[in-house]
Amino acid sequence: MAIEEIVAPGSSVGGPPPVVGRFSDLVYQLRGNPATFAGLFIVALIFLSALLGPVLAPYDPYGVNLGDAALAPSFAHPFGTDQYGEDVFTRVVVASRLDLIMVLSAVALSTAIGVTIGALAGFFGHFFDEGVMRSQDVLQAFPRFVFAMAVAWALGPGVITVIVATAAINIPGYARLMRGLMLSVKESQFALAAVAVGNSRWRLLWRHLLPNCLTPVIVLSTLQCGFTILEAAGLSFIGLGVRVPTAEWGVMIAMGLQDFLQGHWWIYTFPGLAIAVAVLGFNLLGDGLQDILDPKRRRV
Repeated sequence: MAIEEIVAPGSSVGGPPPVVGRFSDLVYQLRGNPATFAGLFIVALIFLSALLGPVLAPYDPYGVNLGDAALAPSFAHPFGTDQYGEDVFTRVVVASRLDLIMVLSAVALSTAIGVTIGALAGFFGHFFDEGVMRSQDVLQAFPRFVFAMAVAWALGPGVITVIVATAAINIPGYARLMRGLMLSVKESQFALAAVAVGNSRWRLLWRHLLPNCLTPVIVLSTLQCGFTILEAAGLSFIGLGVRVPTAEWGVMIAMGLQDFLQGHWWIYTFPGLAIAVAVLGFNLLGDGLQDILDPKRRRV
């Protein structure tokens, strides 16, 4: 029987799956994993806060009002005010934009560099592989945060410093992951078939091998967003990142601890909770993506 007789009129053969089908499959996977859905909700809330927070914030994040200094949480100020009379809720919401920009920039930078050098090392091997991996061993010999502190101290405080420092400490992880993935796929059957039909080495690497290694990288990048939030806040907390009085979660905790003995717990507690919730959201989403993107762990 001809294939035209089997396929219903108006349908296509061999085309990509419809968008509706992919979306419904994603919803199905999320429904079976409430933790992943919770992580997606938290991350979406952070993005909305970063996008709309500065517009919808009830107060000026830098509006000093000493008459309202150190007010406890109330209906007028849900998170209270700090020692300068600035509304803590407003500053927490506004800070989400800066923190998200730093985190996404740092993760994108470390992913691009780490994936590139790891893919090249795994693909070409020999002396290039040895040189790249030994250089990553040197970087990993230092404690992560100590290395980030050294980079931040060398560059001087600032947003760019936080991005570069947090990206630098994460490059070796991506490089090692990509190298291992590349070693496992470059001798696979589809790679040999791609060579047999005349693909060049560079086309084989970027067109055939690299796309088949990206699923673990996507999962790692999502998880890495949570760790990067902690690292960026840590650098700002010790004075090597974003400087006072910028609305940034690490800066706000550092400012709040100055009044620790006065019992003004809300000044540093709510920024700390924002960091904890953000890290939890990215971790839950990363774990869920691993279940969704890995065919061996998907729901059927």
